[in-house]
Amino acid sequence: MPDEREQIAKLRSENEQLRRENTLLRQKVDLLVKRIFGAGSEKLDAGQLELLLSGEDEPGKAPEPELAAEAARCSKETSTPRERKPREKRLPEHLPLEEEIIEPLVVQAEPEAWRCIGEEVSEQLDYEPARFLRRRLIRRKFVHRVDKDMAPVIAPLPPVLQERGIAAPGLLAQVVVAKYCDHLPLYRQEQIYKSRHGVELPRQTLARWIELAADWLSPIYRHINQELVGERTGGYLQVDETPIKYLAPGHGTTRTGYLWTASRPGGDVLYSWQTSRAADCIEKLIPGDYRGVIQCDGYAGYRSFASAAHRAGNITLAACHAHMRRKFIEAQDQSRRTCGWILRQIAHLYGVEKSLRQERAGPKLRAARRVAESHMVHERLRRTLIRLKTSKRYLPQSAMGKAIDYALGIWPALRIYLEDGRVEIDNNLVENAIRPTAIGKKNWLFVGEAHAGERGAILYTLIENCRRRGIDPYAYLRDTLSKLPALTNWAIADWTPAAYARRLRERERVQQPLQRAS
Repeated sequence: MPDEREQIAKLRSENEQLRRENTLLRQKVDLLVKRIFGAGSEKLDAGQLELLLSGEDEPGKAPEPELAAEAARCSKETSTPRERKPREKRLPEHLPLEEEIIEPLVVQAEPEAWRCIGEEVSEQLDYEPARFLRRRLIRRKFVHRVDKDMAPVIAPLPPVLQERGIAAPGLLAQVVVAKYCDHLPLYRQEQIYKSRHGVELPRQTLARWIELAADWLSPIYRHINQELVGERTGGYLQVDETPIKYLAPGHGTTRTGYLWTASRPGGDVLYSWQTSRAADCIEKLIPGDYRGVIQCDGYAGYRSFASAAHRAGNITLAACHAHMRRKFIEAQDQSRRTCGWILRQIAHLYGVEKSLRQERAGPKLRAARRVAESHMVHERLRRTLIRLKTSKRYLPQSAMGKAIDYALGIWPALRIYLEDGRVEIDNNLVENAIRPTAIGKKNWLFVGEAHAGERGAILYTLIENCRRRGIDPYAYLRDTLSKLPALTNWAIADWTPAAYARRLRERERVQQPLQRAS
């Protein structure tokens, strides 16, 4: 009998272990299916939160009393109606206007017999495709009429990007914008130019032109790098990285490189290409004498970078609430009511940030409002997560267990934004800067070589900074590439996207009174 009892207990233990393992595997499979086939947005409206809060939790287990009370209170709250945006005009007013007058046939046959009493106007939006053109520079030679011994004179050739090159700055700007802004691979550009315009431009030629443009624009890139991590940044950066495949000759396949991104909210963004994800790569993006706050995700490389002996105490790591929130969204199927309550608390924190953005609050006001309104929500959420962890209701390897461990592991870094009004609640601004690169790599699949990644980082930096300031990247690149051959190093600072945007605003400010006067 004792042997049978021991065997039964052993089988029950094995059965319980297999049941837990089966549950964990099912959660992982469901999460993988959701990531592949589910919606990519993490946004939850009030209706979805109420559904989570009123849903069933784990079978056979009652929800926490405090969570149930809070869920009942939150479920009774009514969502405020959204304000309707004013209807925009169908056609932009700044577009050039071409008018076409259509007369009736009877009026055309006998115009003197008819008198116009009015008109009806209808507008359409039209488009003319881009075109190639040959730009011919003619430099005329002259000789002196009286002094026959003087040598002929001729105007010097304007400075050019490449001697005897056929690509004008406008064409270089078009190729760069098409690849790094419109995400068109070079082979597609080659096909478009040949089939629609009758111009044959091999992709090898296009690749050399991109290299030429990146080499000329690299001084501006280096200047942006110096400005971003200098004293004028206010000691606050957001950093993230994204993987990109690149060709590695001799290995027979592609390898994985990383495009590291540093961004200053309200300022510039900088991309840096590295062939690994090691902590040493951050050193190439952020200099060793940098002091301030770096907001990032939970990757251990950032902690290694900040805790280095020569940098100890100079850098404070701030965490991202969006990454924490993402973990609980992935764990909804395991614990709907608990996750719904946690997501509701995070929504309260984001509600405070939304009102601060609408008020355009500065760092001091943001810090004061966060202490008054967000601090208590933050503390309530922390106590709840500690209670859930100590209750051992969730397996450490389950989706909910991992979400709780992740949140508590980065909690001191999450609190930084409560104490520093400059720091954002999440890292979404730098992730938004990475998003265009993700669209691009889906189209061109990989970078040609490791050095091509460096050129891509330069061009992505300039194009993204143009986008942030609302200026046309094609116009900026065309004007900048036209001026660069004649510029000195001292004039580089005047041709960053920020300086270019200031000149455009100043030009508009001068032209507006003249237009009103006319």
